[in-house]
Amino acid sequence: MHRKFIALVLSTAIAVTGVSVSQARAADAHDILGGLAAIAILGAAVHHYDKKKDRRRQQEHATRNQHNPYPTHDPHRRAKPLPTDVARYNLPSRCLREADGYRGHGPVLGARCLTRHYGHANSLPQQCKVSYWNGERTRNAYEPNCLRQFGYRVAYSN
Repeated sequence: MHRKFIALVLSTAIAVTGVSVSQARAADAHDILGGLAAIAILGAAVHHYDKKKDRRRQQEHATRNQHNPYPTHDPHRRAKPLPTDVARYNLPSRCLREADGYRGHGPVLGARCLTRHYGHANSLPQQCKVSYWNGERTRNAYEPNCLRQFGYRVAYSN
């Protein structure tokens, strides 16, 4: 916008200067036409420059804001599951329990529950496996803090 305004002021100043000088010399129509031609050439150059700049802006806008062929929300489309190397570190939250007899009343991940609901239960680190007496019998479980140190986490579903 500023460039167009400056070009307008400049072309008007040149036109007025050319006309006033030509009138002061008592010039003929040939000089006046020459001044108008110079103004027209200057105006065409400014117009071409602005048009080229607008075209470049439109191309940049088009490449930055391309239409996403995959919609972000489709009610019939299900979320992709995590890759197996990532998902194997997500432990099911249904197996997390407060165990009576383990450190008083501490959290554990039940071994039988993990065997049933977690596909990689046999690859859990044995250092984290604990046995505790619950008052009736000995139970096997896994210590959540120990598993967390090996990269496992309890996955809570929404």
